[in-house]
Amino acid sequence: MQKHFQKALDSIQNSILYIVATPIGNLADITLRALAVLQTADMVCAEDTRVSAQLLAAYGIQAKLLSVREHNEQQMADKIIAALAEGKRVAQISDAGTPAVCDPGAKLVARVREAGFAVVPVVGASAVMGALSVAGVSEPHFYFHGFLPPKSGERVKLLEQWQNANYPIIAFETPHRIAATLDDMNQIFPNRTIMLAREITKTFETFLVGTVSELREQLAADSNQSRGEMVLVIHANVVEKSDTLPETAQNVMKILSAELPTKQAAELAAKITGESKKALYDLAISWKK
Repeated sequence: MQKHFQKALDSIQNSILYIVATPIGNLADITLRALAVLQTADMVCAEDTRVSAQLLAAYGIQAKLLSVREHNEQQMADKIIAALAEGKRVAQISDAGTPAVCDPGAKLVARVREAGFAVVPVVGASAVMGALSVAGVSEPHFYFHGFLPPKSGERVKLLEQWQNANYPIIAFETPHRIAATLDDMNQIFPNRTIMLAREITKTFETFLVGTVSELREQLAADSNQSRGEMVLVIHANVVEKSDTLPETAQNVMKILSAELPTKQAAELAAKITGESKKALYDLAISWKK
């Protein structure tokens, strides 16, 4: 381990802004490279210096902490760019997880890059990827929304857009809004499978999986399930295929089979309608009988 830590130390360069992912709960989830960057940084930009001071203290790291929040990010960027121009090493961290994703940092990154300095990610803990990895979704793509709208009207409009989504959706929610959010979901897609990932990597880590209506019942029965940091994974909408071909598909097949060989007609009809080629072929054969 010491060999790899030393290699990480040796790789750190001057005049670079390092975007460092930190644990989202379990302190043991920090990487050796993150520790190396934080240990050698001349300046560590933090969302809340009190929270970050506890993290650094846990690993015996003493660093100059600089408060960089949403309201002062543009202003502090000038100070950080000046430090990089002097050849200093700067790290950016948030209270938990990866900076600049639903947290301060994106504006700082843009300003530093515009000034001609390199910005390097030090990857690590992510609530989004952590939740997705245990959700059991098989789709090769997903949509990350961030925090859901706080007002029910806006939230309902957004959820309606996702009603027929054929991909999983990941969103953050707060404890004081989770019940209302599930109520809104229950109006739109009560039978959609979702996962509520709560307190990921922490002592009371919980993963609840079921339909929206089932999760509403679980939260109503146990108030503890409405506490802590939350990630919602909304599974893709599953379209149940009917055994009976739609009338439009049958009409397309009827027209094509009158002009083309049955096999060729079925192939073309399948491309046009999106229905099963075999089902269309069998349908045409049944007509001939």
